Amino acid sequence: MFNESESYLGNWEVLDIGILETENSRKETNTKYLTKADIKKILKPRAKFSHKGTYGHCLLVAGSYGKMGAAILAARSLLRSGAGLLTLCIPKCGYEIMQTSVPEAMTLVHGNDYVEVSQLDLKNYESIGIGPGLSTEPIAQKSMKYLLEISKKPLVLDADGLNIVANHKDLLTLIPDNSILTPHPKEFERLTHYVSNSFDRLEVQKEFSKKHNLIVVLKGAHTSITTPSGEIYFNSTGNNGLAKGGSGDMLTGLITGFLAQGYTPLESALMGVYIHGDAADIAKSEKGEMAMIPSDVIDCLSTAFKNLTEE
Repeated sequence: MFNESESYLGNWEVLDIGILETENSRKETNTKYLTKADIKKILKPRAKFSHKGTYGHCLLVAGSYGKMGAAILAARSLLRSGAGLLTLCIPKCGYEIMQTSVPEAMTLVHGNDYVEVSQLDLKNYESIGIGPGLSTEPIAQKSMKYLLEISKKPLVLDADGLNIVANHKDLLTLIPDNSILTPHPKEFERLTHYVSNSFDRLEVQKEFSKKHNLIVVLKGAHTSITTPSGEIYFNSTGNNGLAKGGSGDMLTGLITGFLAQGYTPLESALMGVYIHGDAADIAKSEKGEMAMIPSDVIDCLSTAFKNLTEE
């Protein structure tokens, strides 16, 4: 699962060698490999007599001057998750951009070039995602602290949201239990400390999840997901076409969207990671790893969902 092992393992796949599984042959482990079968067990059928309120209202706090693209990618991905309603909390500089790029979303304008929130009622939102393109300016830092202080439900934190916490470690105590953090390795290093290899990083990740009662989605070739109870999941989907700016913003949107629909924080993280990777694999088959971009992956999310619901 780690890059240090690639030159020794090459490509591999799991095959059935014909050994019958019995109760005596099963061995419990806290380390799991996330597959399509696992996600199909989690996915809920959508009711015929449902409406937009059935599938939750999301709040996405994102964007700043020069970084509205991150907010757009997160919003477009979130809307593909099946969530019923999306409200974006953005600065004034991104208002026209967002209304044009994501017409399905509603907007709240707070601040001019950066999100500046000092009053906000969160009771109408089933899930909240914070971070894509937010910036780490002092205004954004104050907004982040305020949002953490008033939040009662698990959040999804990414990108500059994580960078602000990394610069102000005292904010870790304000993050609601079972919130989902989605760092890439460098962001995780800022939150914790430097390690020299992936094996040690996983141990740090496990301890971080337990200590702070958080779900950590550490992005990579086989994204690892750790839980407060000590479980570890490695993802089976995705490719290096995701190694481009904006891919993480999409994941934030997906997980936030699932959380609003009544999935648990862990289920939301697992579904988001798997479907994000599967959509990337579909995009790879159409565009190739080198040329595919995050917008291509968003366009393939609908096919990824169809893959889960079709036999």
